[in-house]
Amino acid sequence: MRKLVIGDIHSGLKALEQLLQKAAVTTNDHLIFLGDYVDGWSDAVETINYLIALNKTHNCTFIRGNHDELCLNWLKTDEHNDTWVLHGGQATQTSYLGIDNATKKEHIAFLENLENYYLDEENRLFLHAGFTNLKGVDFEYFEKTFYWDRTLWELALAVDRALAKEDKKYPPRLLKYNEIYIGHTPVTRIGKTVPQNAANVYNIDTGAAFKGPLSMLNVDTKEVWQSDPVTTFYPTEKGRN
Repeated sequence: MRKLVIGDIHSGLKALEQLLQKAAVTTNDHLIFLGDYVDGWSDAVETINYLIALNKTHNCTFIRGNHDELCLNWLKTDEHNDTWVLHGGQATQTSYLGIDNATKKEHIAFLENLENYYLDEENRLFLHAGFTNLKGVDFEYFEKTFYWDRTLWELALAVDRALAKEDKKYPPRLLKYNEIYIGHTPVTRIGKTVPQNAANVYNIDTGAAFKGPLSMLNVDTKEVWQSDPVTTFYPTEKGRN
């Protein structure tokens, strides 16, 4: 069984379909999705429908992203959020126009049941953004940190590769887990378009919401698969650009 981790989709269903095909995904694989399933491209409803159906035939773990939480709040309350609308929410709202009540309830249930993090038997942690408590995720005070934090990735990038883990200056957050897998902060911000490793943190968000591809990584072998740039599947749309 392969353990495959997938970065932020942002409603780019066509890219996800290509990615699963490229990696020849089967029902024997464990698929770990790092969140942000919506907000960006026009296939928000179709993406959630696809993931719900995929979960019935495949072994899937769905992590909660900040955009998923924003979408859930809108679906449940219909409250307007200017910031969300400007950062991909408008495309999601448009996608949901005319949706029937049964589908809406099914999507709410899917979003409500997302996991804040997943810890496997090899002490490898999977979450959307990060955590701040030095004792680890079980001791985190603020749940939103799991899907809003950026300091974990910033910390990993700043660690001197020559610094030994035994050194007292080595960040204790990074010692809690053998490996940590995140999305949330696109690696395109540091000029990259493939998953990046810094310290023991692997960032799988390769900018699918913008001009980058959607990426998948084999946790054991570190083999990477990528879709075409997601914008090429939606040539008449802006995404989050």
